[in-house]
Amino acid sequence: MAVISVRFNAYEEKVLKRLENYYDEDRSKLLKKSLLEMYENLVDRKEIEKFEIKEKNKKVHFYSAEEILKNIK
Repeated sequence: MAVISVRFNAYEEKVLKRLENYYDEDRSKLLKKSLLEMYENLVDRKEIEKFEIKEKNKKVHFYSAEEILKNIK
């Protein structure tokens, strides 16, 4: 497991302390959660970009609920 040292200025320290109190989590958990949320946002953005390219190239088709239900049988 890696150990990373992070320096915070006074304002960042204050924000982190507020988050600790609000979420009742320790600093390490808060930073890990933030990191994972940022990564998840990045992955989501990449998927959206892929979809938008398909949509621009007219390679997207939407199905109605009726169409989906017909194909389930």
